[in-house]
Amino acid sequence: MPDDELLADFADLVLNVGRLIRAHIPAATELVTLNETERQVMRLIDLHPGCSPSDIAARGRLQRTNVSAALRSLEAKEMITRATSGRQVSVTPTRLAETNLLALRAAWGTELAHTLDADRETLRRCTELLRGLEQRLIEPPD
Repeated sequence: MPDDELLADFADLVLNVGRLIRAHIPAATELVTLNETERQVMRLIDLHPGCSPSDIAARGRLQRTNVSAALRSLEAKEMITRATSGRQVSVTPTRLAETNLLALRAAWGTELAHTLDADRETLRRCTELLRGLEQRLIEPPD
């Protein structure tokens, strides 16, 4: 199998597994529901607290208008706060966002514990691979 085919298969599986994990999480009323753009924006804010909306757009390869709409919605859901210093705006997650993420991670852990039978070393290596890939993909474009 050529490398580009292997990489395309890997990307396809990553996307589908993520979708399936989300689909298997039972609807929990204590979790704040986010759409795809809001999830992506929150992930970037969690990785880079205090980042600017422009930085979020650049790292996420998102249109600035979509980021602005997501930030307004996340603010209304009390998931983020924005602070302004001069002309610079910084975005940080709230306590509710942190609590929401902890509950979501607990649900993911429970779900995967029931469906995944892999040794810890394999999980660690896969996690490192995906974390490194994520970091390279969210590097601000030149």
